[in-house]
Amino acid sequence: MKRIESLQNSLVKHWKKLTTTRKERDKFAEFLVEGFHLTEESLKKKDLVKSLIVREGVDIPADWDVEGVPLYSVTAAVAKEISETEHSQGIFAHCAQPEFTADEQAEWSRLLLIDAVQDPGNIGTMIRTASAAGIDAVVLGRGCADPFNPKTVRSAQGSHFQIPVVRGELPDWLEQLKSEGIPVFGTSLQRAIPVHEAETHDRFGLIVGNEGSGVSPELLQQTDQNLVVPLYGDAESLNVAVATGILLYSLVPKVSG
Repeated sequence: MKRIESLQNSLVKHWKKLTTTRKERDKFAEFLVEGFHLTEESLKKKDLVKSLIVREGVDIPADWDVEGVPLYSVTAAVAKEISETEHSQGIFAHCAQPEFTADEQAEWSRLLLIDAVQDPGNIGTMIRTASAAGIDAVVLGRGCADPFNPKTVRSAQGSHFQIPVVRGELPDWLEQLKSEGIPVFGTSLQRAIPVHEAETHDRFGLIVGNEGSGVSPELLQQTDQNLVVPLYGDAESLNVAVATGILLYSLVPKVSG
């Protein structure tokens, strides 16, 4: 295990930038995860793990498979420098962002498409919910928060290592879905039915939109059907991540047993 003590070490500076700047994450296609749970999840996709970083005095659990993974021991000062949390557990994984081939993407037929949702916590919660609901992939359109922002990664609770998350042009994705005969559902008050009236589908695309303005009109022109979650109380609206969970579980076929 290599030891790093200096805050001026080039790796420390890189790790720090991965937590603070999207530019660094995009440039190197990497990100940092923090804490025992997320680090353990990352090791389930060990080919993505570039290294583990452990604060002095912190032990790697004996049942973790870290064979072949570079290990770094760092001082408390270094761990604090790269940490994004107030009470760090002192363990991190430096990871490559997953990449997916055109052939892999062609196999996806249950998609959550997100239009200009700007809150990292909401994005992370939707990624986590999509994974739980058995969705094939999440596609983030223009204006969305960075899927590898530390707040997004924490909210997703390891789902980045369970479900593909990609960035793309939503009109192109909708065109592809429609060319394959896959129905596309939007979220809007216009041309909509209550979500409890929607039929389940083995294959579908669901578009959810910006916290304030919703799905863009241009995208709604391409939907086959729009859905609305009825409000029975006095609240004016639902949180977009909560609404997404209701919509996904209404569209996905029920699994018995």
